[in-house]
Amino acid sequence: MREAILSGKSITKTFGENMVLQGIDIEINSGDFTVIMGSSGSGKSTLLHTLSGMDYLSSGQLFYQNEEITNASEKKLTKLRAEEFGFVFQRTHLVSNLTLDENIRMAGLIGPWSEKEVKKRTEELVGRMNLEKAKDRLPAQVSGGEAQRAAVARASINKPAILFADEPTGALNKANSEDVLNLFSSLHAEGQSVLLVTHDKEAALRGNRILYLEDGVITSELELPVYAGKDKTREKTLSAWLEGLGW
Repeated sequence: MREAILSGKSITKTFGENMVLQGIDIEINSGDFTVIMGSSGSGKSTLLHTLSGMDYLSSGQLFYQNEEITNASEKKLTKLRAEEFGFVFQRTHLVSNLTLDENIRMAGLIGPWSEKEVKKRTEELVGRMNLEKAKDRLPAQVSGGEAQRAAVARASINKPAILFADEPTGALNKANSEDVLNLFSSLHAEGQSVLLVTHDKEAALRGNRILYLEDGVITSELELPVYAGKDKTREKTLSAWLEGLGW
């Protein structure tokens, strides 16, 4: 039985008079590739931001590895985000005046690793992400796909317990999207827990657990086998499920 590594109870998030999350109960299981889908404005990114400690809840409780972190200090949350959580967004947020290699290494140096370990880990990730030719270039000098692969490497360098991703392929073409999704699938196959927010069905197919969010409420859930390559049956199952939800 899979164990919950991150959970929220009765989570709400309000902006002004607008309640974006409406009393959500959710568990993110260790080793799962969890996908959150929903239409624009359904609260997907807001849910990811609250679960990861990037934003505070309006009410409810948040637990990480059975420890409540609802009202954790900013110091505690910063430590979690640096050492336990990894983040990939639609925009890479790479530091513009640092090379790809330096961007990846810098993230490792704020974690618990020695400089020697960070150097070794950076070299491993540069190779894995196929960035050898681009590693000494600035973000503005590389393609969108290379920049996003560097962002995945940066998010992975501290071996996070959970890798959070918010529309990571939203600004990429089909080929680059496929490359990035293959990286996520590869990491998951090695035991990485992933929480991915997307509106893209191709990205959602990589998950083994898919949650559907509508007007700030989780209305449905789909379990799939762990991704093992393109599969027509898998595609039909997801398509039928989404059509039933009015997608």
